[in-house]
Amino acid sequence: MKINQLDMQLLNTISNLNGVPDGAVNIRLDGKAVLRNSTPNIKISSKENGSGLVVEVRPGTRNETVHVPVLLTSGGFVDKVYNTFIVGEDSDVTIIAGCGIHNDSHSNSRHDGIHEIVVKKGARLKYIEKHYGEGSGDGKRILNPTTTVTVEKGAFAEMEMVQIKGVDDTYRSTVATIHEKGSLKIVERLMTHGCQSAESDISVCIEGKDGSGQVLSRSVAKDESYQVFKAALTGKTECIGHVECDSIIMDNARIKAIPQLVAEDSGAILTHEAAIGKIAGEQLIKLMSLGLTEKEAVETILAGFLR
Repeated sequence: MKINQLDMQLLNTISNLNGVPDGAVNIRLDGKAVLRNSTPNIKISSKENGSGLVVEVRPGTRNETVHVPVLLTSGGFVDKVYNTFIVGEDSDVTIIAGCGIHNDSHSNSRHDGIHEIVVKKGARLKYIEKHYGEGSGDGKRILNPTTTVTVEKGAFAEMEMVQIKGVDDTYRSTVATIHEKGSLKIVERLMTHGCQSAESDISVCIEGKDGSGQVLSRSVAKDESYQVFKAALTGKTECIGHVECDSIIMDNARIKAIPQLVAEDSGAILTHEAAIGKIAGEQLIKLMSLGLTEKEAVETILAGFLR
């Protein structure tokens, strides 16, 4: 495995890895797989056209984790990958994805990760995806994740989508379909600063009776950055759904929140909440009375808000 210290630092930031993980893993560096390992219960293979991965979890698999991080460290590198994840019936697994970009060049670096996730009948999935950018160059660090999710009968999926910092432009598209007695929880957390822009477009359709869907977004916008959060929740039958957007705005940033509810059945119970505001003065005063500087108090509040 050709991984240097910079690569390991990026891996640690997006996946909390300090070395080669046990179990199923695929590490992609500048468009090429530098490490791949399957297990008896989880098979990782290349798509026939070489455009991405197929990750297959055997039915009944329990307590296993799949790591599929992506790293971009060559200046101006543009990467597009199509991955398919199939979580077998009655299994219970964690998938840790995400992308880290280090760009010291004057050209833009960009990763488009296009993921299809199918959670089969009765299965449980925890999906974690973290995005991070760094580097001294003027070139942008661009990340555009596109995810489609199907939650089959009686299955459950929790998706944690995090943008840590350093991503100049991002368009995040998530489309989900939930079937009978299936459940999906999407938690999004992101921070923008400088002149960065971030747009999240989430669409959840609850097609099956007694299905449930939840979308929770927390974001912080600093400096001159701009954020758009769109969340459309459709209930086609008896179901429960909730959308919640909570944002902190600072400096000269701008935030737009657009929640949308569509009930197509009298048994659909759909709710939404949206709040945008600045840090409360009493929070700062309380922390500063404990000995923190104003800057330290702000950082503490933001860290707790995005946790």
